[in-house]
Amino acid sequence: MNERISIEEIIRIYKVDLGFVDQLIDSDLLHPETENSVRYIIYEELTYLERFANWHYDLDINLPGIEIIHQLLNQLENLKNENRKLIQNVSKFENWEDAEI
Repeated sequence: MNERISIEEIIRIYKVDLGFVDQLIDSDLLHPETENSVRYIIYEELTYLERFANWHYDLDINLPGIEIIHQLLNQLENLKNENRKLIQNVSKFENWEDAEI
């Protein structure tokens, strides 16, 4: 079982509105687990929650803006990973050309 924290605790610790957390869940930006009518967020998603809360409360970015920024950052990360793989493949071919037959 993953480590997790209840949404009630998140609201208390991070000082965010329940409505904001519900909007993040409704937008599929956070994925709660429910047990005995208590909703939990796994610890791995807390970094996303912190990021979303900072964007919303500190930078005054609305939910559609948060969704777009999150999507673009994910796309950027995927492109970086793909670029790394391509560079590794190119270096394999460069080494292959240098090999003696």
